Amino acid sequence: MKIGDIVSVLDEPITGKVIEINALEVTIASEDGFDMTFLKSEVVKIESQEMIIPSYEEVHENLQDKEIFKKKPKRKSSIKSKERHLPPMEVDLHIDKLIKSTKGMTNHDMVTLQLDTAKRQLDFAIQKRIPKIVFIHGVGQGVLKEELKYLFGRYDNVRISDANYRKYGLGAMEVYILQNPKSSTWE
Repeated sequence: MKIGDIVSVLDEPITGKVIEINALEVTIASEDGFDMTFLKSEVVKIESQEMIIPSYEEVHENLQDKEIFKKKPKRKSSIKSKERHLPPMEVDLHIDKLIKSTKGMTNHDMVTLQLDTAKRQLDFAIQKRIPKIVFIHGVGQGVLKEELKYLFGRYDNVRISDANYRKYGLGAMEVYILQNPKSSTWE
Protein backbone atom coordinates (compact mmCIF):
# COMPACT_ATOMS: atom_id res chain seq x y z
CA MET A 1 0.00 0.00 0.00
CA LYS A 2 1.31 3.43 -0.91
CA ILE A 3 0.20 7.06 -1.00
CA GLY A 4 -2.31 7.57 -3.79
CA ASP A 5 -3.79 4.04 -3.60
CA ILE A 6 -7.56 3.71 -3.35
CA VAL A 7 -8.60 1.69 -0.28
CA SER A 8 -11.80 0.53 1.40
CA VAL A 9 -12.35 0.14 5.16
CA LEU A 10 -13.27 -3.40 6.25
CA ASP A 11 -15.94 -2.64 8.87
CA GLU A 12 -17.33 0.56 7.40
CA PRO A 13 -18.76 1.68 4.06
CA ILE A 14 -15.87 4.06 3.51
CA THR A 15 -13.62 4.27 0.48
CA GLY A 16 -10.86 6.81 -0.04
CA LYS A 17 -7.41 7.73 -1.29
CA VAL A 18 -4.34 7.11 0.89
CA ILE A 19 -2.77 10.45 1.83
CA GLU A 20 -0.45 9.42 4.68
CA ILE A 21 1.09 6.18 5.97
CA ASN A 22 2.99 5.54 9.19
CA ALA A 23 4.10 2.37 10.98
CA LEU A 24 0.64 1.24 12.14
CA GLU A 25 -1.90 3.60 10.58
CA VAL A 26 -3.14 4.85 7.25
CA THR A 27 -4.83 8.23 6.73
CA ILE A 28 -7.28 8.42 3.86
CA ALA A 29 -9.25 11.21 2.23
CA SER A 30 -12.75 9.74 2.01
CA GLU A 31 -15.08 10.18 -0.96
CA ASP A 32 -17.01 12.64 1.23
CA GLY A 33 -13.91 14.82 1.67
CA PHE A 34 -13.01 13.83 5.25
CA ASP A 35 -9.51 12.80 6.36
CA MET A 36 -9.76 9.64 8.46
CA THR A 37 -7.13 7.48 10.13
CA PHE A 38 -7.39 3.69 10.42
CA LEU A 39 -5.09 0.84 11.38
CA LYS A 40 -3.41 -0.73 8.35
CA SER A 41 -5.18 -4.01 9.14
CA GLU A 42 -8.57 -2.27 8.80
CA VAL A 43 -8.19 -1.26 5.15
CA VAL A 44 -7.83 -3.14 1.87
CA LYS A 45 -6.47 -1.82 -1.40
CA ILE A 46 -8.89 -1.58 -4.32
CA GLU A 47 -7.56 -2.28 -7.78
CA SER A 48 -9.49 -1.30 -10.90
CA GLN A 49 -12.72 -0.66 -8.97
CA GLU A 50 -12.70 -4.20 -7.53
CA MET A 51 -12.01 -4.65 -3.86
CA ILE A 52 -9.39 -7.24 -3.00
CA ILE A 53 -11.29 -9.33 -0.46
CA PRO A 54 -9.11 -11.06 2.11
CA SER A 55 -9.88 -14.60 3.22
CA TYR A 56 -12.09 -15.28 6.23
CA GLU A 57 -8.98 -16.24 8.22
CA GLU A 58 -7.28 -12.90 7.41
CA VAL A 59 -10.39 -10.94 8.38
CA HIS A 60 -10.71 -13.01 11.56
CA GLU A 61 -7.09 -12.33 12.50
CA ASN A 62 -7.49 -8.59 11.90
CA LEU A 63 -10.75 -8.38 13.82
CA GLN A 64 -9.36 -10.27 16.84
CA ASP A 65 -7.50 -7.10 17.82
CA LYS A 66 -10.79 -5.24 18.01
CA GLU A 67 -13.04 -5.16 21.05
CA ILE A 68 -15.79 -7.21 19.40
CA PHE A 69 -13.65 -10.32 19.96
CA LYS A 70 -13.25 -10.49 23.73
CA LYS A 71 -12.00 -14.02 23.75
CA LYS A 72 -9.96 -15.73 26.43
CA PRO A 73 -6.74 -17.10 24.99
CA LYS A 74 -7.07 -20.84 24.45
CA ARG A 75 -4.46 -22.95 22.80
CA LYS A 76 -5.02 -26.54 21.78
CA SER A 77 -2.05 -28.80 21.30
CA SER A 78 -3.55 -30.68 18.37
CA ILE A 79 -4.20 -28.53 15.32
CA LYS A 80 -7.09 -29.69 13.17
CA SER A 81 -8.94 -27.93 10.39
CA LYS A 82 -8.74 -24.17 11.06
CA GLU A 83 -12.26 -23.40 9.96
CA ARG A 84 -13.81 -26.04 12.20
CA HIS A 85 -12.53 -24.28 15.33
CA LEU A 86 -13.15 -20.66 14.36
CA PRO A 87 -15.87 -18.95 16.38
CA PRO A 88 -18.87 -17.68 14.45
CA MET A 89 -18.27 -14.40 12.68
CA GLU A 90 -19.36 -11.55 14.97
CA VAL A 91 -20.43 -8.13 13.73
CA ASP A 92 -20.91 -5.48 16.42
CA LEU A 93 -23.36 -2.90 15.08
CA HIS A 94 -23.15 -0.51 18.03
CA ILE A 95 -22.65 2.89 16.41
CA ASP A 96 -19.58 3.70 18.54
CA LYS A 97 -17.90 0.57 17.14
CA LEU A 98 -18.57 1.67 13.56
CA ILE A 99 -17.51 5.32 13.66
CA LYS A 100 -15.47 7.52 15.99
CA SER A 101 -18.07 10.29 16.35
CA THR A 102 -21.77 10.66 15.61
CA LYS A 103 -21.54 14.44 15.59
CA GLY A 104 -23.88 15.85 12.97
CA MET A 105 -25.60 12.51 12.31
CA THR A 106 -29.33 11.99 12.68
CA ASN A 107 -30.80 8.79 14.10
CA HIS A 108 -31.77 7.85 10.54
CA ASP A 109 -28.15 8.30 9.38
CA MET A 110 -26.91 6.07 12.20
CA VAL A 111 -29.43 3.27 11.51
CA THR A 112 -28.67 3.49 7.79
CA LEU A 113 -24.94 3.09 8.49
CA GLN A 114 -25.64 0.12 10.77
CA LEU A 115 -27.88 -1.54 8.17
CA ASP A 116 -25.37 -0.95 5.36
CA THR A 117 -22.66 -2.54 7.51
CA ALA A 118 -24.89 -5.54 8.29
CA LYS A 119 -25.78 -6.02 4.61
CA ARG A 120 -22.15 -5.76 3.51
CA GLN A 121 -20.98 -8.24 6.17
CA LEU A 122 -23.79 -10.69 5.33
CA ASP A 123 -22.99 -10.50 1.61
CA PHE A 124 -19.31 -11.07 2.45
CA ALA A 125 -20.20 -14.13 4.56
CA ILE A 126 -22.41 -15.55 1.80
CA GLN A 127 -19.63 -15.06 -0.77
CA LYS A 128 -17.03 -16.67 1.51
CA ARG A 129 -19.43 -19.49 2.53
CA ILE A 130 -19.27 -18.62 6.23
CA PRO A 131 -22.17 -20.60 7.76
CA LYS A 132 -23.06 -18.47 10.78
CA ILE A 133 -22.83 -14.81 11.79
CA VAL A 134 -23.80 -13.12 15.04
CA PHE A 135 -25.00 -9.53 14.65
CA ILE A 136 -24.76 -7.61 17.93
CA HIS A 137 -27.42 -4.90 17.76
CA GLY A 138 -27.90 -3.99 21.41
CA VAL A 139 -31.19 -3.69 23.27
CA GLY A 140 -32.42 -0.07 23.06
CA GLN A 141 -35.88 0.56 21.63
CA GLY A 142 -35.68 -2.32 19.15
CA VAL A 143 -35.62 -0.20 15.98
CA LEU A 144 -32.35 -1.68 14.65
CA LYS A 145 -33.46 -5.23 15.55
CA GLU A 146 -36.69 -4.85 13.55
CA GLU A 147 -34.87 -3.29 10.61
CA LEU A 148 -32.36 -6.17 10.64
CA LYS A 149 -35.21 -8.71 10.63
CA TYR A 150 -36.70 -6.95 7.61
CA LEU A 151 -33.32 -6.83 5.82
CA PHE A 152 -32.51 -10.50 6.49
CA GLY A 153 -36.06 -11.50 5.51
CA ARG A 154 -35.29 -10.38 1.95
CA TYR A 155 -32.68 -13.16 1.64
CA ASP A 156 -33.95 -16.61 0.64
CA ASN A 157 -30.90 -18.44 1.92
CA VAL A 158 -30.74 -17.22 5.53
CA ARG A 159 -32.53 -18.11 8.75
CA ILE A 160 -32.42 -15.87 11.81
CA SER A 161 -32.78 -16.61 15.49
CA ASP A 162 -31.86 -15.01 18.79
CA ALA A 163 -28.17 -15.45 19.62
CA ASN A 164 -26.90 -17.25 22.72
CA TYR A 165 -28.58 -15.50 25.66
CA ARG A 166 -25.76 -16.32 28.10
CA LYS A 167 -23.16 -14.71 25.88
CA TYR A 168 -25.09 -11.82 24.29
CA GLY A 169 -28.22 -11.26 26.37
CA LEU A 170 -31.16 -9.95 24.33
CA GLY A 171 -28.99 -7.73 22.16
CA ALA A 172 -27.91 -10.06 19.35
CA MET A 173 -29.25 -12.27 16.58
CA GLU A 174 -27.71 -15.23 14.85
CA VAL A 175 -27.94 -15.63 11.09
CA TYR A 176 -27.50 -19.07 9.54
CA ILE A 177 -26.57 -19.09 5.88
CA LEU A 178 -27.98 -22.09 4.04
CA GLN A 179 -25.44 -23.24 1.47
CA ASN A 180 -28.01 -25.14 -0.64
CA PRO A 181 -31.30 -23.35 0.04
CA LYS A 182 -33.33 -25.30 -2.54
CA SER A 183 -32.52 -28.66 -0.96
CA SER A 184 -33.20 -27.39 2.56
CA THR A 185 -35.90 -28.91 4.73
CA TRP A 186 -36.22 -25.77 6.90
CA GLU A 187 -39.59 -24.14 6.23
